[in-house]
Formats: sequence, structure tokens, C-alpha cells
Amino acid sequence: MASKLAAGIISARWGILVFFIAALAWLGLHISQFRIDASADTLLVKDNKLYIQTQVADQTFAPQEFILLAYEPVSHDLFSRQTFDDIAALSAEIMKIDRVEAVTSIITVPLINDAGALTGDTDVASLSWEKQQYAPAQMKSMISGHPIFTDLLVNRQETATGIQIVFKDNPELAEIDKEITAIQAKVLDGESLSDADNKKIEALKAKADPIRQQLTAQRKAEIEQIEQITQSVSDRANTYLGGAYVVGQHLIDIIKSDLVNFGTAIAAVIVLLLALLYRSFKWVFFPLLSCAVSVFLTMGLFGLLDLRTTVISANFVALQLILTLAVMIHVIGSYREISRDNPAYSQRQRIIATLEDKLSPCFYATLTTSVGFGALIFSGLQPVVAFGWMMLASMLITMAVSLLLFPALLSFLPACKETKEYGFIKALLERLRGLSMRAPLAVSGFVLIVFAVMAAGITRLNVENSFINYFDKDTQIYKELAFIDREFGGSTALDVIITLDEQNASKELVLTADSVAQLQLAQAAIKAFDATGSVTSVVNFTELAKQLNGGKPLTEYELTSIYRLLDEKVVNQLVGAYFSAEDNAFRISTRIQDTTEGLNRQLFMTQLQSDLKATGLDDSQYELTNLFVLYQDILSRLFDSQIKTLGIVYAVLALVLFAIFRSLKVTLIALLPNILTTLGILGIIGWSGISLDIMTITIAAIAMGIAVDDTIHFLHSYLSGMKQGDGSADAGSRSAFGHSGLAILFTSTIIATGFSLFGFSDFLPSVYFGLLTALAMLLALFTDLSLLPALLNRFVGKKSSR
Repeated sequence: MASKLAAGIISARWGILVFFIAALAWLGLHISQFRIDASADTLLVKDNKLYIQTQVADQTFAPQEFILLAYEPVSHDLFSRQTFDDIAALSAEIMKIDRVEAVTSIITVPLINDAGALTGDTDVASLSWEKQQYAPAQMKSMISGHPIFTDLLVNRQETATGIQIVFKDNPELAEIDKEITAIQAKVLDGESLSDADNKKIEALKAKADPIRQQLTAQRKAEIEQIEQITQSVSDRANTYLGGAYVVGQHLIDIIKSDLVNFGTAIAAVIVLLLALLYRSFKWVFFPLLSCAVSVFLTMGLFGLLDLRTTVISANFVALQLILTLAVMIHVIGSYREISRDNPAYSQRQRIIATLEDKLSPCFYATLTTSVGFGALIFSGLQPVVAFGWMMLASMLITMAVSLLLFPALLSFLPACKETKEYGFIKALLERLRGLSMRAPLAVSGFVLIVFAVMAAGITRLNVENSFINYFDKDTQIYKELAFIDREFGGSTALDVIITLDEQNASKELVLTADSVAQLQLAQAAIKAFDATGSVTSVVNFTELAKQLNGGKPLTEYELTSIYRLLDEKVVNQLVGAYFSAEDNAFRISTRIQDTTEGLNRQLFMTQLQSDLKATGLDDSQYELTNLFVLYQDILSRLFDSQIKTLGIVYAVLALVLFAIFRSLKVTLIALLPNILTTLGILGIIGWSGISLDIMTITIAAIAMGIAVDDTIHFLHSYLSGMKQGDGSADAGSRSAFGHSGLAILFTSTIIATGFSLFGFSDFLPSVYFGLLTALAMLLALFTDLSLLPALLNRFVGKKSSR
């Protein structure tokens, strides 16, 4: 069978070449459709209730899209004419940006210093610095400790001020989102979405997509414009940009950077290593050409299928290069060995013999790698699921390029004399072979003890993560996020939506005594946590009213009057509405300080829910929504996701290995080194104190999927050596180390080197992913050249007769 396939591939070489040229031309047309997506819903599971609740709350209370520009004077006081002039100049330039609706700052908001300003015919809007030109000392007295503006427009230390840039909504996109949320909201009532509902959602998303793409490009341009505008004050003040869309744009920039930089760097390393290992132009050029074709076809396919690259899949170019090359190295190793052993063979004979030898193990190796990626589909985390599908598609292309195109290209070359392998490498492999032959039980015992110690670290695994700490501390995004998180009341939004059942006797009242009392208790419970930053609700208006009234509380009617006045003039521009009359629902807008030392998000959520119940609220009266809740929901799924994906990998690989080798004993021996590798790398993650995140949870499954490739090649060579020899362990061991040992060493070295380059990324999950996957490859190499042969020599191969 293998002989016929091998001969068929060589005979059809022109057809294969034409096919790939046509595929390149066709899929090349779709590369322009290749997209990068850093939106929030790429991080969620389908029909996520918490996400839908957040969308419903956003539509109910209508907070607007905004960017916070923080201004920190370097050599002058915050409350000074220089600051006010700078803010005025910055605001005037920012207002020229087309989509900007309003610019709110300490010089534009009404500053009220007595209750009399809220009565009679006073024009509250005129009580701003812009209109009154208040003196710096007077500005400081009116803003210091302000119940609403503190943490929003000025930090508590009064060393920096914030300029809130509010953007106009896109009416068409807002309407589409409203329709999507209305359909998805059925899930909140316990209904399942019908096929018609899902089709409608997909149609609406397709309609919204070009608008979102245009909006993403527009936001990028706006951020660049704002950054350019802030240069005018760079000699006397530090400026920082914050906001969800700023972070999203930075993530897109990181994805693009990683795609280009690490794809290029790994290609360069591949060239260097191939030249060093094989010392031949053809073994550099043709593998690199095949890798380039593989990546080009994959990007075109992703564009055609609208599979979008997220933060998690940003490394697919590097993976594609490495995986395609790994298969070709085994083909190259076999070809070179056959060429040296049979110098009289023609090029056709050499390639057919190579394919006869490697077609089957390479096919099974790519199949098992696909199993590793396929397991990610069941993770329950949307970006990981999408990554799994993307890499499954990539593996199909890898298989086709390495087993069809690469041999077809080689068939056009003349048969040449191959260089010898490095003697010191062969000597090292021979020493390892001898050790596994002489003391298989001792080698096995040593390896098992080493990995048992490593695996003990699994008990220390945790999922506590800070989004800010995903970024290198020297990067602009880290500095901006950390500054705003520390100085402006947190960077991660948490909204508490409280629905009160009380009957309001007077429809004129917004704030009754009972509702204010309940909200004050709830807000006090929220503010009690160390990680709580800014907390704003209608309670802040009661505090302002009391402050303006000489410390005396106002009546319900007076509070309602003040709330309506200020809500219209100020608050909608700052943090959105706080009250929904239709639902009698109140919103407490909270921001969590992500940089809080020792923040345990799960404990925070559990304790907060307990404290809210202690204030007299039952489960049906409050909801926790927004980014903090969504992020915690992702973290809470990581352990289950890790167990599920690894369980699937172990089970499916066991079935595949059993189907390949038709022996339970061989299957178990093949699985053990790879299971130890995954447990070992998870243990190292635990011992190192690295938290699991949506990238590091993929390492174990991917590592096993890739590492088992070398196991299959080693086993195939070992069993073939036994069959062709006298059935002894010595014959099998010599065949495995001599025939596959070198290729395994080369592939592991190249894969580990390639992944280790991610250590230079500015995105720490990518750093951990790269370095830990590289380490996993080295652990797999260690087990494949120590434990695997030891177990095979002890339990499969027969003792040599002497």
C-alpha cells in the first residue's frame, strides 16, 4: 500500500505542483479577508448568560463609549492656570475629531459650592471654570473630596486629572446590537435559542461586521490622533490613555506584531538551524519554500472561512512553520540515510524509498498532533475553541504540503551525495542507547522519580490573574493601564444592578428614603473591599446634596430634583445613567483595582455576594455584570477546561496509538512518556507560581499532540528493526536510535528553539506559552530517548542470545 502511494505521488508530481499553484492563486485572493479580532465576545462561550446580562444592562443604562485621557503635571501644581490652559487646549483639539461628541474635564463640569445654586433660576451649566474662570485655590476647594468627580476626573492624591472623551454611537450598529441582545436575552429566561434565532443572530452579525471593521479602523486613527495631540504638553506633563477600546487596539497591535515579528524570527532561525544541521542549500531552500506555502495557504483559508485571529491564535504562523518543518525533517532524515546507504539509487528511487519508510509514521504523527489541537474544541472557552478549529485546518495543510508538495519538489532535483551527520551527535545517541539497554529498570525508575517531583507542583496550580500583568512593564499599555488603575479608581468595570420591589407612592419621586437606605448599605458593602476603587451611584448624589446642605440630609423631593438636574447636565457624560424607572432598577458603577496585591477574584465575588445578601437583598434583586464578572467567569472555567482537554487527549491518543500498533502493551508504553511530559510541564507551571490563563491551559494538550509525533517515529523504527532483525531489543534499539534518533533530536531542537523566541514578546501569556512549550518539547525529547527505549527494551524486545 505504502509503495503504491509513494510511486503514485512521484508519478503525479506535475499534477501536485499544478494543484498547489492553483490553490495558492485561489486562496491568495482571500488573504485580504484575513481578520484580527480582539473584541470581548471572542473570549466567551456561546450564549454566555453573564455576557448577555452585561449587554442588557448596558442597553438599559446606556453608558457611552469613552476614552480617559489622564494628565499628570510634572513641574507645576495640578490646580494651576497652566493645567487649566493645557486642558482647554487639549480639549479644543480633541473636539475637532469627527466622532467625538463631548470632552468632559474639571474645567467643563458644573462646580456647585452651596445648595442655593440648585434652586431658583440659577444656570447650573454656567458654574464651570470655562464660564467663571475660578482661581486655582477656589477650584481646589470645590473639587477636593468631591463625591462624584473624585476617581473620575481627579485622583485622590490630587496629582493628576482626567479628561473624558465621549464618542458618538453608530446608530445602525446600536440598533443591530439591540436586536441581537433581544434575541439572546431569551437565554436569561431559561429558553434555548432555536435554529431560526441562531440564523437571525448570524445574519445580524454579518450585517454588523463591516461596520465594526470600519469602526475598528476609525478607533485606531482616533487613538493615534489623540496621542499626537498630547505631544503638545509632553514637556510639562505625562499623559496616559485608558478605556476598553484603547486596550482592544493595543491587543490588535500586539497580535499583528507577533504574527510578523515571530513568524519572521522563527523563519530566520529555521534557515540558520537547517544550514547548520545539513550544510546544503537544498535542505534550506525547499523546506523553507514549503513552509512559506503552508502559511500562505493557511492564511488564505482562514480568510475564506472567516476564521479570525485572536490573542490566543496570534502564534499560528509560528506553529504552522514549526509543525510543517517537523514533519519534513523526518522525511529529510530518512532520505539522507537512504541516499548514503544506496548511492546508486536514482532520485525517483530515493524518494519512493523515503516515502515507503515515512509516509505511514508521518501521517499518523500529524494525525496525533491534530488530536492535541482537536481536544481544545471541547475546552468550553471560545478563543481556545476557535484556536483548536484553526489549528485543525492548519494541520490538514501541513499534512498535504509536507507529504505531497515537498516530495514532489524534491523529485525534480538530481540525485546528489549527501553530507555525513555530525559524529558527536551520533556518539551521544549511541551512549543513550547503551544506557537504556544495560539498565532499563534503573533508567525508568530515575525518570519516574524526576517527573513525580515535577508533577507534585500541580497541587500549586492557580488561576488568579491580573489582566494588567499580562503586559511587560516596559510597554506603553502596561504603564497606561497601571497608572489609571492606581490613580483613577481601577481599570476593570464591575456593575451591580439592584432591582427594588418597593411601591413608590408618588410617581414624581426617583429617590425614596427606603431605596436610598438600601443603596447606601449595598454601596458600603462594595466599598469595604481593598480592591474596590471608584464606586458611583445615586448614593453619590445624596452625599453631594448633603455636603451642599451643610451636612444635613435633604428630603426625598429635594434629592430627586438634584438627581434629575445633575444627571442631565453631568452624569450621563461621565459614567452613564444610574436609574431605570421602567424596571425600578439602580446601577452601582464600580471599578476594581487590578493592581491590588493578593487580589483573589473568586473570593472577592463570593464575599461580595454574601455581603449583598447581608444588606437585605436576595438573589433575585441584584446582578453582577460587566468586565470583572466576565473575566472571572473565564478564569473559573480554566481548571475544568484543562482537565477536560487533557482527558480527551489521553483517551483519543490511546485509541489512535492502539489502532496504529495493534498492541495494548505498546500503546501503554507509548502513552506513558507523553503523559509524564504533560504532568511534568503542569507541575513546573505550579512550582513556578505561573497562573493558568487562556493561553497556558493549551500548552499541555498541544505539547502532547506534538511530542507524541516523535514517539510514533521512534516506535515505528524500533518495531521495524525488530521485525527486520532477530526480534531482539538490541535490533530494535539500534534501528530506533540510528534511524529516528537524529531526526527526533533535530525536530525537538528546532521546535524548542522556535517556541523559545516567544520569550521576547511584550505579551506575557505569549512569553509563557512559548517558553513552557519549548520546555515541554525538551522534556518530551528526554523521555523519548530515555524512558521510552528503556520500557521497550524491558517489556517488548527480546533479550539477545549470546
